Order: sequence, then C-alpha cells, then structure tokens
Amino acid sequence: MFLIYINDLDEGIKSLILKFADDTKIFRKIVSDEDWRQLQNDLDLLLQWAAEDWQMTFNIKKCKVMHIGNRNLPSACYYMNGYKLAECQEEKDLGVLVSNNLKVGPQCNQAFQKANLMLGLLKRMIDNKTLHIMLSLYKSLVRPHVEYCVSAWSPHYIKDKDTSERIQHRFTRLIPGMQKLSYMERLAKLRLVIGQDRRSSAKKQNITSARSAI
Repeated sequence: MFLIYINDLDEGIKSLILKFADDTKIFRKIVSDEDWRQLQNDLDLLLQWAAEDWQMTFNIKKCKVMHIGNRNLPSACYYMNGYKLAECQEEKDLGVLVSNNLKVGPQCNQAFQKANLMLGLLKRMIDNKTLHIMLSLYKSLVRPHVEYCVSAWSPHYIKDKDTSERIQHRFTRLIPGMQKLSYMERLAKLRLVIGQDRRSSAKKQNITSARSAI
C-alpha cells in the first residue's frame, strides 16, 4: 500500500530518482549552473508533492547531499523549505556505508567491527567450542556481517581484503586443537574457503542466474 501511495512521487521530476519504501534518492550529473538549478527545482517539486498533494512532510534534517566525483560545482548548495541541506562524505544506504569517492574501505571496516564484536561474544559466551557448534554459529551469526550485500561493495584493495579475511582467520583459531595449524590447513579441515574465492564464486553464480532469467 505504501508503494502505491508514493507511486506518483516522481511525476514531473527530470532528474534520476530511486525509491525504496520511505527512502528516496534523487541525483543527476552537475556540470553547469543549469544542472544545479534543475536539481533544485526537482527538490522543490518533491516538497510540493509532499505538502500540497498529500499533506506530508519530509524530515529535512535527515536529508543530505553527497557530491560524487571531482567535476561537480564546488559551490553547489541545495535547499528544502529554505533549509540548507548538509553535505556528507559518507552515508549509510540500506545498511551499506557509501563514500563520496566510492571506495569501500569504510564499509569493510564497518563490517569487520560488527563481525568482530559478534565473534568476541561467541568466544566469551560459548564454553563447548566443538567444531560443529562453532562452525554453525560462525556461519549464522558472524559471516553474514562481512557478506551482507557484498556484491555491491566487494573489496578490491589488498588492505580491504585483508580486513575482511581477519575475521575468518580469528574464528579458525577458536576451534580447539587447530591453533598450531596453518591458516590454509584450518580452512581445509573446516571446509571453508578464503573470502575472496567465496565472493568470486558467488558473483559468478549471480551472473549465471541473471543470464538464465533473461
């Protein structure tokens, strides 16, 4: 019902717009004053749609501007109801941290911190650290943090790959009797693969599924 309610939100909007539930993003390439004016005009149309057509209000304090790329007008500012929208370098979008330089380092660090926190909790709370129990807990409670939406932010810098891999490295050392084994030996015994290989395999499966759907 909510999707039907906002279905006409983009009528008259000339910029590109993305709608997901109550999260809306509007964007366009800004290389001239005309582009800036058009985007500002589209923001005004959104306010008109909300206030005049449907008697709703945007939470303007949560609305932000992110400039991506080096060719944007450096002085471009945007307003909603006379309120200047704050500029941000990073913003969370559906749980994924997006940076204005489109690098995934901040998202990798965020995923690592969440997974590391859960791993520390398992280390402290679980006394019976048998292989079966720990592997099940790792796959269901820890690994999802470093794999959530990873197809959109798969790391490509070595430092970011290493950050993600540290979680699995730490986990394999929690299993009794495996501390003296090398990392690759621990992975073999647990039937796990390094993160990069797992991400590459998942990407290939997604491509194959997409082609089959077409």
